[in-house]
Amino acid sequence: MGGKNMFFRTDMAVERRDLYKKANKLEEEIAGIESEEEKQDDITITRVKITNHEGEIALDKKMGNYVTIDVKKIQNISIEKEDKMIQTFSKELSKIIDKHVKKTDEILVVGLGNLYATPDALGSKVVENIEITRHIKMYLPEAIDKNTRSVSAITPGVLGTTGIETAEVVKGIVDNIKPKLVIAIDSLCSKNIDRINKSIQISDTGIIPGGGVGNRRAELSVDTLQIPVIAIGVPTVLDAATIVIDALNVCEVDVSEEEMITKMKLNNFNFIVTPKEIDELIEHMTAIISEGINLAL
Repeated sequence: MGGKNMFFRTDMAVERRDLYKKANKLEEEIAGIESEEEKQDDITITRVKITNHEGEIALDKKMGNYVTIDVKKIQNISIEKEDKMIQTFSKELSKIIDKHVKKTDEILVVGLGNLYATPDALGSKVVENIEITRHIKMYLPEAIDKNTRSVSAITPGVLGTTGIETAEVVKGIVDNIKPKLVIAIDSLCSKNIDRINKSIQISDTGIIPGGGVGNRRAELSVDTLQIPVIAIGVPTVLDAATIVIDALNVCEVDVSEEEMITKMKLNNFNFIVTPKEIDELIEHMTAIISEGINLAL
């Protein structure tokens, strides 16, 4: 299946599915794609599965599972709702982990991104709150239950500050400590304002750091690491063209996505933007994801 190009940047599989269906005027599900939606009060879970090469071409994503968890409001969230979000995320993550490894297999958690750029700091901040057990199992085995999973973590930084590709760092660690699975956390790009810092995507197909903002680095996947890679991401930025298009739609001005993107690129207006409350929003998502990972592991 060919289909029309997608002009907006997005890392979200559910958005790519919706964009493809809209661009190609499809009412039925895309060939090679299976999806389902589940609502739990203020939380919506969308599961998208790419089952064959035709689906891969349509969404420009690898075959595998993509789960998106959306919440309506993350600011000023109550303790009860935050706990429900943690439980929901942890449950979905556990399902995917259990498809690839045993309950006691060792896992490496990787926090991607730049700690010193707030919209890109999610991965590093999550790793700071992960419960690490590998060193205890190695050096104080009597102090921990023998069935406890061995968990280690790393924040490799970014190429601009280390001079080393993230994939090179992670590959070296994987080759030495030999975990059975990698969990990589990163910030993502969305084309939907309502999803910024309000969604979590879990996938078992790996991740290409910087892919959503046009700064693609070497991928982390089973192809490069020879072990499964689960990617966890939160959309923290979006293309400026998204805001322009949405504003024009509100004003009932008809303009095509292709035309808008082309004009903004020609005039150097194609910025990547983030909300002014990004510090607070990142802290909220850091707590939810780190607690959810700890529960799942």
